Amino acid sequence: MMNVGLFEVFEEAKHLLTKIGVYAPLRYAIHLITASLLACQKRKRNIVEMEDITRVYHLLLDVKRSTQYLMEYQSRYMFSEEGDKDDTNAMQS
Repeated sequence: MMNVGLFEVFEEAKHLLTKIGVYAPLRYAIHLITASLLACQKRKRNIVEMEDITRVYHLLLDVKRSTQYLMEYQSRYMFSEEGDKDDTNAMQS
């Protein structure tokens, strides 16, 4: 375990955070650590585990994953560019 300030991080969790920090921006990694600590505290523990990090990782998207998600589901959005070009009156009743 690694002691970081007022909380501890399991070794596996530390490796996962390091792995995420390599490809994600530093700001995202810091937010992920903070949110993981909050998830840990919600469970009334003071040791951040893999479960806390993976839960938060699926809730918070970094820029790359957010862009990938938007590209994948862009046709489902109301104002997608792939829609019909002739729908100029689509919002009128």
